[in-house]
Amino acid sequence: MLLGVIADDFTGAGDIANTLAKGLPGKDTPNAGGLAVTQYLGVPAHPAAPEVEAGVISLKTRSIPAAEAVAQSLAALDWLKAQGCTQIVFKYCSTFDSTPEGNIGPVGEALAEALGARGVIACPAFPTVGRSVHQGHLFVHDRLLSESGMQNHPLTPMTDPDIRRWLRRQTRDAVGLVAAPTVRAGSAAVRQALAACAARGETLVICDAATDADLAALGAAAADAPLVTGGSGIAIGLPANFIARGQAKGVATAFAGVDGPEAILAGSCSGATRGQIAVHAEAHPVLALDVDAVMAGKIGVDDLTDFIAAHPGQAPLIYSSDDPAEVAALQQRYGREKLSGVLEGLFADTARALVSGGLRRLVVAGGETSGAVAQALGLEALEIGPEIDPGVPILAAPDGRVALALKSGNFGAPDFFAKALAALAGK
Repeated sequence: MLLGVIADDFTGAGDIANTLAKGLPGKDTPNAGGLAVTQYLGVPAHPAAPEVEAGVISLKTRSIPAAEAVAQSLAALDWLKAQGCTQIVFKYCSTFDSTPEGNIGPVGEALAEALGARGVIACPAFPTVGRSVHQGHLFVHDRLLSESGMQNHPLTPMTDPDIRRWLRRQTRDAVGLVAAPTVRAGSAAVRQALAACAARGETLVICDAATDADLAALGAAAADAPLVTGGSGIAIGLPANFIARGQAKGVATAFAGVDGPEAILAGSCSGATRGQIAVHAEAHPVLALDVDAVMAGKIGVDDLTDFIAAHPGQAPLIYSSDDPAEVAALQQRYGREKLSGVLEGLFADTARALVSGGLRRLVVAGGETSGAVAQALGLEALEIGPEIDPGVPILAAPDGRVALALKSGNFGAPDFFAKALAALAGK
């Protein structure tokens, strides 16, 4: 294994696995594909297969206490180093989801300390889905992060778009900045700037990026870096480094399709997911969960599986999504952690029951919901198939029994749900 990724949630892990599998042709590798990638659900108990060039470990550490996130991430690092990885990527969300007490800074610094690294790239930019960084400020399309809807996130509300300042609230060391003019001067200029940041004692360094070319320059600058951190976009330029050195061959993803019974579970409350639910509901059966009834124990797994069973072949969807005001009222009523825990547990138990009963295609919306579902299914590893929409690949169990699409809340086109089920079937 050449490259190892530690991802703080399951949808993000699939996102960066997709990026590494696609690759981005470089000037010396115009026909290059990506790396041979496997996504692992948690730290594996066994060594990786010899053909794996990049291993992505999916953790569920975004919203847990920082000390626990650090411990789990260091355990993942130990396994990846044992597989021979010479470069580690710490992957977090392209909207920098965290709180002032959050985990991006502590995990990033812990990994840097373990690897003896300073002047480490920190770049959540992902231009393909509208995330860019300018002068250390994160934008979602043409809006500052704090005006994009992320300020209403139920678990990690982002109220400050200055991610250098936000990250500094989580770190021991000062946080550096490599601004756009330096990035656009090329990889040598970026390496020089990162070295200067390291000399000043800045462990994590926010790097501006607004295009794939910017990310490719950062990737080239990081060719020999032991640690890189960021969203999945930061991985765009990394496969070409290994391919140019002859360490990797460059491969294309393949997927034959998995057909059979299907379901969609949506736990995200993002504006994008709510819009996708509305589009799907125009032509398919949907069930909105009565959250009060769920919390009272009046709705359970059998009710959800009965709904799915009653609509075979119709792409049935069950969701708990709601607008920010209603979500806030529910959190006030039941407590944020309790509410999210019960809903995630219900979706996880439902997914387990569905797959045990023969379900073969499953689409899940929401990072935390996807993590709970993936853990409940007990899948140790997933093969990476083609991209459905930017940032969302097909994920297939190696034994072919189930294919998944795990979607971050903000990702996907308006018709994503129907498109994803068709893609899982190989259509």
